[in-house]
Amino acid sequence: MSTIGQLIVSSRPLSWINTAFPFAAAYLLTTGRLDVAFWVGTVFFLIPYNLAMYGINDVFDYESDLRNPRKGGVEGALLDPSVHRTTLVAAAVVCAPFLIALVALGGPASWFVLAISMAAVVAYSAKGLRFKERPFLDSLTSSTHFVSPALYGLVLAGATITPALALILAAFFLWGVASHAFGAVQDIPADREAGLASIATVIGGRRTVRFAVGCYLLAGLLLLGTEWPGPLAAVLALPYAVSVLPWWSVRDADAESANRGWKRFLWLNFGAGAGVTILMIVWALHR
Repeated sequence: MSTIGQLIVSSRPLSWINTAFPFAAAYLLTTGRLDVAFWVGTVFFLIPYNLAMYGINDVFDYESDLRNPRKGGVEGALLDPSVHRTTLVAAAVVCAPFLIALVALGGPASWFVLAISMAAVVAYSAKGLRFKERPFLDSLTSSTHFVSPALYGLVLAGATITPALALILAAFFLWGVASHAFGAVQDIPADREAGLASIATVIGGRRTVRFAVGCYLLAGLLLLGTEWPGPLAAVLALPYAVSVLPWWSVRDADAESANRGWKRFLWLNFGAGAGVTILMIVWALHR
């Protein structure tokens, strides 16, 4: 595969929408404008942000990825060592102009959120920080990767964070924590062989799955306290919880089988995203 091809695969195209949509929706629903800030932010969180987030991860996770049978496709690139430096440089070069533009378009509050977002991207994987090897902090940091674009969009747009909006963000954060935790279960054998720690390697696959189910359900409960039609979104948490239930009592020796549930998760995101979009349109039309 060419260098460009490896970079594209490394950025996880299937997941681009997971970071671009939260920013775009938050900004558009707050301002009602498709202005320069909207387009710059949306494009940034669509591709450059994902290249940085996943590219850095693929570089510093190379040793464990060699032992991971699911790497080398849509679930993560197995970057040739010859392109590791290129990947890091490309991530920095591609992100830089967008970050400069976003700083120019925003103010101190938005700068702070953007800084937290980018710090989480680097700290999760980079050598010397490796938040992904700090159990529980790994799931919290991963969730920040997806919630921070939404929070940044709100702050950049000058939104007022109401109690209902705070509940939505908290529910989104719990969804992210649950998703990362369950995703870590399938990597237990490869991570242990490589000497890497994670929430799943420390507390075990069974407890991690149960933790994920609890977080999904709590996320749904929080949405019941939001402004109509927000409570309807609580239903969207249920397919995620049900999807991981088959691994409720998984043994660590069989943890790789959780990859079937993870593949379903990737497609559930599209269905849930469609549901959220419909609810947002209904809310926008009736506010």
